[in-house]
Amino acid sequence: MAFFGGIPQSILYDNSKIAVARIFGDGKRQRTRVFAELQSHYLFQDRFGRPAKGNDKGKVEGLVGFARRNFMVPVPAFESFEALNAHLADCCRKRMSERLRGHTETIGERLERDLAAMRRPLPPPYDACEKVATRVSSLSLVRYRRNDYSVPTSFGHREVIVRGYVHEVVIARGTEAIARHPRSYEREDFIFDPLHYLALIEQKINALDQAAPLADWKLPEEFATLRHLLEARMGKPGKREFVQVLRLMEAFRIEDVAAAVHDAIERGAVGFDAIKHLVLCRIERRPPRLDMVVYPYLPKATVAMTSARAYMDLLAGAAS
Repeated sequence: MAFFGGIPQSILYDNSKIAVARIFGDGKRQRTRVFAELQSHYLFQDRFGRPAKGNDKGKVEGLVGFARRNFMVPVPAFESFEALNAHLADCCRKRMSERLRGHTETIGERLERDLAAMRRPLPPPYDACEKVATRVSSLSLVRYRRNDYSVPTSFGHREVIVRGYVHEVVIARGTEAIARHPRSYEREDFIFDPLHYLALIEQKINALDQAAPLADWKLPEEFATLRHLLEARMGKPGKREFVQVLRLMEAFRIEDVAAAVHDAIERGAVGFDAIKHLVLCRIERRPPRLDMVVYPYLPKATVAMTSARAYMDLLAGAAS
């Protein structure tokens, strides 16, 4: 409907299971819940063709074949369905200038009369998804269509709404979306976001190496170097500080955090506070205060090597 910029007064449908739950003996249809939501959102009248009566749908089958032969040959390759849909919409717009046999007007000129009969303005786009109310488990997982999706541990045992799209699963608490995952069509699959478990792992730091949500997490090489340096300098507290650095990705992009980690290692400023400062400086496009070169007006501190004679002088003074 966004393509036409208006809502038709009525739409003719085939008897798809997406729209029709049941056909009664008198020809009446029981609409599915999702289709009823769509109809109530756009307020159009629905009409259905008779089963096995292709002539009820006019030129639908012929137009599908025309689009396949002219828009999909050779088979196009696109990086996403959005790009494919944009290509098909562009093909439809180009065809509006054509004039079919037996007509004096172009397709676009004939379309204008139909558009004049449509209802405007358009309401906000319909959220085309399956909505399921469920509860978060003790493992911070939400089950949808036989697969488990993670949410932040702070939402354990809470009531949530799962919105299932074709390519994405969105989990919401009230009006707030608390988790987004690529949709899995496997069975008994676990889809984790490692960031959801970092707050708990920070409290139980010994679980850092055994936590299943972190097992397949592919991080840039800088993070492995950072962890080695932190643990070599601080031991077990270094693990906790490493998790604090990882938690920066809850608020910042992984590219910015990885760049800050790389910069901190080069400067020898290996620590959470320094890395957080470098991330903020990178985002705000200001020089970091860790680099004293950008502050030439400050006096330089010179630390000389202590000689052994100085210690001997101190010992001599203490003896006297």
